[in-house]
Amino acid sequence: PANLEVIKASIDTNFVNESHRMNRSMVLLTLAVSAAPFLGLLGTVVGIMITFGAIALAGDVNVNTIAPGVAAALATTVAGLIVAIPVMFGYNYLATKIRELTMAMEVFANELVGRLAAARIAA
Repeated sequence: PANLEVIKASIDTNFVNESHRMNRSMVLLTLAVSAAPFLGLLGTVVGIMITFGAIALAGDVNVNTIAPGVAAALATTVAGLIVAIPVMFGYNYLATKIRELTMAMEVFANELVGRLAAARIAA
């Protein structure tokens, strides 16, 4: 029984280390998914502020005054979404794969310890 506990502890240690290794880089994807829309929103706000500043300086509202700021605002919004949407799909795909691998490792570890215990009892 003591030998089985040592084996189980070793398997558990490796299981935790491998799970940590697989999840370590997921933080970057999480940050990209959450930060990209906010950066796009920041660009939108800055673009609108530039537009209002240009209107105030020109003293007149016309398409030539408004267009550059609105274009910049929309471009940053689109850029934020172009980053966030694919990263969100990638994150969800990888998170699902990591969960599947983690469950498979746990099942394998339990089956291995069970078979070792059964072999020990039979011997």
